[in-house]
Amino acid sequence: MRLAALDADAGAALRVIAYFDSLTETRAGLQAIVRGAAVLAGCAARLDDHGRRVHVRVDAEGNAAPAPESVDALWMRTLLVPDGSAVLALERTGEPGPVEAMILERAAGAARAVLDRTRGRAPAADPALVELAVDASAPSDVRDQAVHQLNLAVAGVRAVALPTGPALLPPGVVPSWARAGIGPAVVPAELPASYAAARVALRFAADGTPEDPGPTVVRHDELGALAVLADLPAGADVPDLHRLEHATTAAPWALSTLYAYADAASLRAAATALRLHHSTLQDRITQAAHLLGWPITTPAGRLRLQVALTLRRLRRHP
Repeated sequence: MRLAALDADAGAALRVIAYFDSLTETRAGLQAIVRGAAVLAGCAARLDDHGRRVHVRVDAEGNAAPAPESVDALWMRTLLVPDGSAVLALERTGEPGPVEAMILERAAGAARAVLDRTRGRAPAADPALVELAVDASAPSDVRDQAVHQLNLAVAGVRAVALPTGPALLPPGVVPSWARAGIGPAVVPAELPASYAAARVALRFAADGTPEDPGPTVVRHDELGALAVLADLPAGADVPDLHRLEHATTAAPWALSTLYAYADAASLRAAATALRLHHSTLQDRITQAAHLLGWPITTPAGRLRLQVALTLRRLRRHP
């Protein structure tokens, strides 16, 4: 039994090493590093660097969470600097086991590299600096320093939300990401608000696949009143979503057909996009409307379809 436990610990330790090595190679930011420590340890983790006024806390589920003011001296921890001004801790009391000790060691090494990198000069695309520039919880002067190090201390910068994390879009640069949400153009001090808007826009961005058709890059500026749809509770019961699911399950062609019809300026334009004869498309629309249970050729019915398709995308990208 003891040998089995040792084997399990050794395997887990190797996974921890590989995980944090990967984060270091991709130059991940502090949020990603602390998130990894929390998820791997199964408890909340936090990094407190009082000298740089950096405080990051992530709960056991991997969600960013506010750091309580009280700190338990018995938590498992390791120092990032000898003077103790920067500490990485797992919010679990007791002596660290082999795996927990490895998590602390590897996470601390990765975090130390980020802090050293972002305190001095760093490459313009440094993910840790970008993360800091859009972090609403960071002190404003710390965000300003990050923006200056990125050479983006100009008006008109946009925050960008990618599936992998934040990015910044300088004025006049055309975005080239596969899937992204783009926030409004702002002065550097407002980048956290731009990023919050970009994260909303990312939910409206599709994968651009047959299973998730739609625009892959969405600007929050262009959402207008549609943005309020993102506030709908995740568990809200929307009958039209059930009807849409029924239609797309009953007819494999329904999703692409309905999206093309809802997005196109005319029936003929939709037929061209689908490479169908317009009479064939007309037959499909009639059948799809029957499956949905409401007419989709009227202005109100088409709007209802567009909203249902948008809500479907929001459910796919919570």
